[in-house]
Amino acid sequence: MTDDKNPIRLFVTHLFAPDEAYFRVFEYLESQPNFFYRNLATPEKPPRSKEKEAIREDLRRQMADAEVIVLLSSLHARDAVLIEYQGLYAQSCDKPLIVMEPFGTTEAVPAKLREMADEVVPWNGREMADAIRRQARHEDTTRWDTVEFKLD
Repeated sequence: MTDDKNPIRLFVTHLFAPDEAYFRVFEYLESQPNFFYRNLATPEKPPRSKEKEAIREDLRRQMADAEVIVLLSSLHARDAVLIEYQGLYAQSCDKPLIVMEPFGTTEAVPAKLREMADEVVPWNGREMADAIRRQARHEDTTRWDTVEFKLD
């Protein structure tokens, strides 16, 4: 069970640069009642060395304690190699991988990312939070919505 004393540790993929999709994930998650998480990603702190292995080592460090990885498929077009690396590393560590559909477009999730995914999720706060709970903590997220009808 998640609460403010035991938040889900998540890592959201990034390219060490500000990105609207990255920040949007947190806007959606913050709008969910009783959903507590801790973001382990630090895109604002790029490694000093720009060498490929230094970048990968820093990403592995950020992902180490994550319970679930949220992969932003929209970043694939900007740097397919680095985004795929983050997905493959999550798989190699047996960390659940949730792939977000591209935001505000009809583009499909790249096939390579879809194959890696434990779950592909649309941009819907409730579906995102439920997927994170299911994948990170195996929590049953079945909810019943009540719809009231007024008959005249």
